[in-house]
Amino acid sequence: MPMPHRSPAALPRDIEFRFPRHARSVGRARVLLREQATSWKLPDELTDTAVLLLSELMTNAYRHAKVFPGREIRARCVLSDEGRLRVSVADADDALPTLREACPEDVSGRGLALVKALADDWGAEPRPGGIGKTVWFELRAHDCK
Repeated sequence: MPMPHRSPAALPRDIEFRFPRHARSVGRARVLLREQATSWKLPDELTDTAVLLLSELMTNAYRHAKVFPGREIRARCVLSDEGRLRVSVADADDALPTLREACPEDVSGRGLALVKALADDWGAEPRPGGIGKTVWFELRAHDCK
């Protein structure tokens, strides 16, 4: 028996991915977000921005989180009925990130500055339950209801 066709509106609008704390997870997260954005029919410009910002948050999580081996990084993407894409990255380190100004000769340290500059909103907070933190950003996706 054939499966019934589901419209894009019937697709899940809240997706979570779990990754090992490793550099390869950054690229995998980018691919999965781009695939999800395509299934949600998000505009290319919004998708490109979301993928870039997710990449920055994932990189921070794997490079800077001081956690025991085996801890995961979680990325969550939520498309609201109001047309906002919220992407969050959670890790098991309690230390909240701090926005800093990178010097021109620095080869890193601009990730949160990019998030602040390109996102409509962003923030960081302790995870419920007291283990770790979540760093998130939101982008407007008005044409994607």
